[in-house]
Amino acid sequence: MDTVFIQDLRTAAVIGVEPWERRVRQNLVLDLELGAAVATAAASDDVADALDYAAVSRYAVAWVEDSSFQLVETLADRLASALRQEFGVPWLRLRVTKPGAVPGTRGVGVQLERGNPSGSD
Repeated sequence: MDTVFIQDLRTAAVIGVEPWERRVRQNLVLDLELGAAVATAAASDDVADALDYAAVSRYAVAWVEDSSFQLVETLADRLASALRQEFGVPWLRLRVTKPGAVPGTRGVGVQLERGNPSGSD
């Protein structure tokens, strides 16, 4: 299985458990790896045969901006499911970082994998 990746995708959402966090949008950074067979696109050199990472990026940003969760874990899990369903990818790895959430860190968050990297569930 080949991988299409999107790094450092920036967006914002209502995320957090503290009352003040429920009233503001906070920055999030997404890193995605998506299982995709790139051989067909490589042979044809046609974007129609490729996993469109611009479309994936737009979808992920819009989805996150529309969301409102307490936990980054919930956001990541639901976004992963939505991306797999929308784009038909057999496997993905998603890292969601909440920059500055803990003093002294660049960011905290979660990384998860869903599906099977070999392409068979």
